[in-house]
Amino acid sequence: MSSTTKTITIASALRVVPAERVPAWKAPLDFTCILLSLPLWLPLMLLLMLVTRIASRGPIFYRQKRVGLGGKQFSIWKFRTMKVTAETQAHERYFEELIRTNCVMTKLDTHGDPRLAPFGRILRATGLDELPQIFNVLRGEMSLVGPRPCLPNEFANYELWQRQRANALPGLTGLWQVSGKNKTTFNDMIRMDLAYLNNLSLLLDLKIMFKTAAAIAQQVIESRQASVPPAAESSSLRSRASSTRLEVVGLKSYES
Repeated sequence: MSSTTKTITIASALRVVPAERVPAWKAPLDFTCILLSLPLWLPLMLLLMLVTRIASRGPIFYRQKRVGLGGKQFSIWKFRTMKVTAETQAHERYFEELIRTNCVMTKLDTHGDPRLAPFGRILRATGLDELPQIFNVLRGEMSLVGPRPCLPNEFANYELWQRQRANALPGLTGLWQVSGKNKTTFNDMIRMDLAYLNNLSLLLDLKIMFKTAAAIAQQVIESRQASVPPAAESSSLRSRASSTRLEVVGLKSYES
């Protein structure tokens, strides 16, 4: 282990996770992309703030604890997509079941969810509810590209090999998002995150950024169709599909 590697314990119930040094090109790339796209995302963010305020009673933003680089906790910001009276335990139980069974990660609100505020489903389908996390990127807590930050209770139940995804800065988009996302299993997602980590490069980040718009468009179409992959899909088929997705972006697959 190099001298630049450190360990951070996020809670007494969690194991120690090695936190690798972030590549020197990461922050300059993120800041440059954010600055160049400022005329696009800033007016859009202001518009979404207005829509959220008018469409639903309650705060505009929703703050949530997530696990970042090296297992360190930080707060992310999202546009609120649920009613203020909505309970979140159903989503937590649903995700725990997805992890336990390793089923295809279909969204809980695929067929609609009464807990969603007006325009909530659109924001979630397009990923625009995550737009405020640009400020997490500017604070150095996230990157534009990287594994999505998970909840602390989810991270606490990760196996040791799965915890390696915390060796990279979490991102707004990533290899998983442009490689099928809701058609993959939890372990597929982890393997894609680790494949990204093992092949980390400036060129790969740019490639994922360019693929993100097309991936979002596909997610919107699938959300409108409310299509659900067959529950009986075999694990062998899922594994082959995951390997194919990795090959599309020129990455080596990862096996635990």
